[in-house]
Amino acid sequence: MPRAVKFDQYGGIDVLHVVEVDRPVPGPEQVIVRIKAAGINPGEIAIREGAFDKQWPATFPSGQGSDLAGVVEEVGSAVRNVRVNDEVLGFSNDRSSQAELVIVDADHLVHRPAHVPWEQAGALFVAGTTAYAAVQAVSLKAGDTVVVSGAAGGVGSIAVQLARNAGAKVIGLAGTANHAWLTNHGVVPIAYGDGVAERIRAASGGRVDAFIDTFGGGYVVLALELGVTPDRIDTIIDFAAAAKYGVKTAGSSAAANATVLGELAGLIDTGRLEIPIAKVYPLDAVRDAYQDLARRHTHGKIVLVP
Repeated sequence: MPRAVKFDQYGGIDVLHVVEVDRPVPGPEQVIVRIKAAGINPGEIAIREGAFDKQWPATFPSGQGSDLAGVVEEVGSAVRNVRVNDEVLGFSNDRSSQAELVIVDADHLVHRPAHVPWEQAGALFVAGTTAYAAVQAVSLKAGDTVVVSGAAGGVGSIAVQLARNAGAKVIGLAGTANHAWLTNHGVVPIAYGDGVAERIRAASGGRVDAFIDTFGGGYVVLALELGVTPDRIDTIIDFAAAAKYGVKTAGSSAAANATVLGELAGLIDTGRLEIPIAKVYPLDAVRDAYQDLARRHTHGKIVLVP
């Protein structure tokens, strides 16, 4: 029997367990994918802890995960865009991707390009579409200067590359351990902490046009202090500050579709985007994976492999 990550009640990592489940049965427009890699995301921690119970309550036992990549094992009678044995990446809206076999709507899948590694394919959807939406929200054009907080994290590491692809000068806030990676990707690295405003002003020449906040903790206020107008500030995490100051909150929901996913996969395939993989854990080590993610110091994405 196939196995899947499940939890029976809201709580910390101790509620997570890997159990045997019945083999899924696809509907006419659905596909069964045998998973090769499934990324994990901070939002899944919040869901499992019950933070979104009022908006999106869980039905127990609940599964976890959206990101996925794998091989098509079975297709529904009406599916025409993929076939058995096709290599695909995509997403599930059913909190179910952290498993060996997953049912996926066929229109949530794209074919895996030849030069996209499995781990990057399986970690792309949530972080990639969030970064894509954030970059679009701040209306970057060639010659702009944009600051990205959490620039080496799962979303930030993608956002800085997309911003560079748009022709912007990118200043990335990150720990010193990640400065070499940022420099190698055309980003000006700046250490966070005391004096960060002065360091940004020095690096930018005194002009900052846009700010993408992927970390929270006061960066919206910092962006305003740097002279960025609210319509060119986007935060994916500090919703209280966004409501107070009228800045944008574009995230994955603004770009959560297969078209954007295919575009991002194409950028990886042609060498214009890299999804840094911080660590790969076996499915049985799902608790360790989420404990690692909760520390908020990983460079790039954490991935589960069945």
